[in-house]
Amino acid sequence: MTISNSAKLKRSNDRKVANAVSPNGKTPTIANTFGLPAGKNFSCPGATSICESVCYAGKLEKVYKGVRAVLLHNWELLRNADMDTMCLMIDEMIVDFVNDCEKKSADKLFRIHWDGDFFNDTYAYAWKTVIANHPDVQFWVYTRVKSAALILKDIPNLSLYYSTDDENKDIAHDLRKNHSGIKLAYLGKTFAVTENTMKELIGKPGAKCPENAKRIPLISTNGSACVSCGLCVYGKADIRFSATKK
Repeated sequence: MTISNSAKLKRSNDRKVANAVSPNGKTPTIANTFGLPAGKNFSCPGATSICESVCYAGKLEKVYKGVRAVLLHNWELLRNADMDTMCLMIDEMIVDFVNDCEKKSADKLFRIHWDGDFFNDTYAYAWKTVIANHPDVQFWVYTRVKSAALILKDIPNLSLYYSTDDENKDIAHDLRKNHSGIKLAYLGKTFAVTENTMKELIGKPGAKCPENAKRIPLISTNGSACVSCGLCVYGKADIRFSATKK
């Protein structure tokens, strides 16, 4: 069964996560991510006041009407869909992505949710099914939804991060203490603050996001920041972000 264009989910280009870039190193050449509108009124039931105050994706929604339109298109297709319909739409989107990668001989690296989150458990289970159906694709995702983290943990081709800050760090501590297959992505005001808190949570400092720390560019001829770094893409380390980039 195929889906009409009007009922197809729309992928996005994001310079930070691109798996293939133009020869001049300035733009993505494959849309390798997917988004939904941010906020508790839409797809982010686990949002905290801290993440809402610094949400760069939410700010882009307000600035670029075309971006907002794509996210709302995806939201309207998914928000009331049943499990089978969700699986069908998401799977077709990933099949299209794989075809694009094969045409360009690009690594099959897909970032789930450059914007938005898992808005209910049915949606999380749909992604779990699709990820399992595409073992040749490496997926990575950050979520603030505890139930989604538990549903998606321990999938071999998914790098899973629970996004945490001072408001939900008790949940983060529980997830790391009692469950496998979940890394932490901690957001604080400064890197010094995040280091101290991460040590409290997991007993070690974790790694600074090098793009957030201004050590590598957002995109270059070496690739996007996330792919050239690889820490989150392949789940190599717990990660720290600074709201002030200091």
